[in-house]
Amino acid sequence: MSGRHFLQIPGPTNVPDRVLRAIAQPTIDHRGPAFAPLAREALDGLRDVFKTSGSVVIYPSSGTGAWEASLVNTLSPDDKVLMFETGHFATLWRNMAQRLGLDVQFVPGDWRHGVDPEAVESMLRDDHNHAIKAVAVVHNETSTGVTSRIAEVRRAMDRAGHPALLLVDTISSLGSIDYRHDEWRVDVSIGCSQKGLMLPPGLGLNAISDNALAASASARLPRAYWDWAPMIADNASGFFPYTPATNLLYGLREAIAMLREEGLDRVFARHGRHAEATRRAVRAWGFELTCRNADEYSSSLTAVMIPDGHDADALRRIILERFDLSLGTGLGKLKGKTFRIGHLGDFNDLMLAGTLSGVEMGLAAARVPFRRGGVLAALDYLSGSD
Repeated sequence: MSGRHFLQIPGPTNVPDRVLRAIAQPTIDHRGPAFAPLAREALDGLRDVFKTSGSVVIYPSSGTGAWEASLVNTLSPDDKVLMFETGHFATLWRNMAQRLGLDVQFVPGDWRHGVDPEAVESMLRDDHNHAIKAVAVVHNETSTGVTSRIAEVRRAMDRAGHPALLLVDTISSLGSIDYRHDEWRVDVSIGCSQKGLMLPPGLGLNAISDNALAASASARLPRAYWDWAPMIADNASGFFPYTPATNLLYGLREAIAMLREEGLDRVFARHGRHAEATRRAVRAWGFELTCRNADEYSSSLTAVMIPDGHDADALRRIILERFDLSLGTGLGKLKGKTFRIGHLGDFNDLMLAGTLSGVEMGLAAARVPFRRGGVLAALDYLSGSD
């Protein structure tokens, strides 16, 4: 096909040309003197994005590796962890915790709501012996477009007076949705490179509180590659204990420069604006959002429920074949029932207009019943006429 492919899945996202050019620089010696300034800039920049003054660790990994690092550095075999079924990725994180030998209390959910802070408070109040060692929450559930309210979860934990650590997956929110590691007193924030940070996959991230570092001194889950201690020790001088993803660090430095130039508040506002325009299109088409609570709408992506009797993956296939537009598939319980529109990272009004036009044309081509006018509703909002 002529023209450029529209990649509008919720990650990996479009990589800006500036970042691609940065990644294309010649590889340097990661033990040499030129490397240390690059590493320090990348680590300092991530502190700004996480909004923390504490330790940040960068692994050559996916976000899944960063999940594992958060668990093995803070917990011991048979420790009890409170987790919540907010969607596919929360479920996968639960599965990992169980495979590592943790005792997971998994609170059932309908995949259409985020974590209930009142439920967190109630369960922690009932834990009189403080058997629960950590509360693990997915901030933005990439499979559903539901954003849990982390600040409220932290306040609930404080009201309960419980000492559990707070672990938060920011994989599809970091750099896209307001997030405050220090202010919300998160103990470990988990991130990765290929979403709001506008990079290819390959970097797994942990932002770490002093409480989490203290917990790591007595944690007994096996760890070697994921151990924070050698990473933090070597990072102090600008180096890594093993081979880092050097060229991705070039890209990370450039991506952080772009976020700083725009300003994080403006970045978050842009994401929120595109999300609202997308939701207006979905409503105009006559479809239902997967997320049911307006306080939990995601600014990173919108998950759309397709009418009964129609297959969301068949719709996505037609849209890809005819219009060269990739949309996110439904995952787990939502397979075939939803499609996901990613609107995060390097993204602007015209890209959103093209994406929504492709969806509307695809709905017609797939003979899915809908009301026309979704694109117009979005354009009216984006242009300020609505």
